[in-house]
Amino acid sequence: MAKKKAGILRYLKEAFTFRWNLLFLGGATVTAAMISPDVLLPLVAAGELAYLAGLTAVPRFQAAIDARVHAEQGELGKIANGSQKAKADISLSETIRALDPDARRRFLELRNRCRTMHKIAKGVRGHHRAQAGGIGGDVRTPGLERLLWVFLRLQVSDKALQSFLQATDEDEISTGLQDLERRKNIAEEKGQERIVNSLNDSIATAVMRLENYRKAHDNAEFVRVELDRIEGKIQGLSEMGVSNQDPDYISSQVDAIADGMAHTEEAMRELEYITGLTSETEATPEIFGEDFEYE
Repeated sequence: MAKKKAGILRYLKEAFTFRWNLLFLGGATVTAAMISPDVLLPLVAAGELAYLAGLTAVPRFQAAIDARVHAEQGELGKIANGSQKAKADISLSETIRALDPDARRRFLELRNRCRTMHKIAKGVRGHHRAQAGGIGGDVRTPGLERLLWVFLRLQVSDKALQSFLQATDEDEISTGLQDLERRKNIAEEKGQERIVNSLNDSIATAVMRLENYRKAHDNAEFVRVELDRIEGKIQGLSEMGVSNQDPDYISSQVDAIADGMAHTEEAMRELEYITGLTSETEATPEIFGEDFEYE
């Protein structure tokens, strides 16, 4: 596939900023201005235009500039990819460190179990294939890393929900709501319209708080169930690597389960206002890195 041309503007820029051209143009302009600017400066400008037009039309010059542009774009791409990976690593580190000690231990133990089982499975398959004269296979990990990332984000959601529930007293809200309704009835009997309007607003706020609490309670229960379910799935998939000799089959099972997490990820998107993990941080980081350790 042919590489894209740098373009006439880039050719002109490179030709004009060539150091020998700038040196010649500067000297000629100064000389012309000192001797006869009205006559010589137009000649200098015409010569410069002829130089630019001639050089930018040379195929070898264009090819050199095209190569330079492509090299620059390649370096920018590497820098961008490195920056994205660094951001993902930072996001992952901050997410893990934000967990409570028990939750962090649960995640790291599950992750380490996956890594251990993965290495064992590689060793078992490599041993059998070596005996058969083949090359040991491997289990692709993106699907398994995605499951671990979903598990970790659910833990963040669980922490946020538990903090909200602990800071909110359902009985207190319900009692306050009953008191507001009682006061409203009294005010209506006395014809105190302004007080009734104010109490109606307070009642609406109390009802909303009560609904939010109950919704958070349901979400917390869903998150806990999902954590247990995904943990069981990950453990089962990890252990499968020891007993099954076909890495492609294991990988297909991992990917199938990971692709079936759509409803869980949709639920987490609904909890973004609590977790702070927006869609910008949904890309799965490299969780299986060798130097990935936390105290």
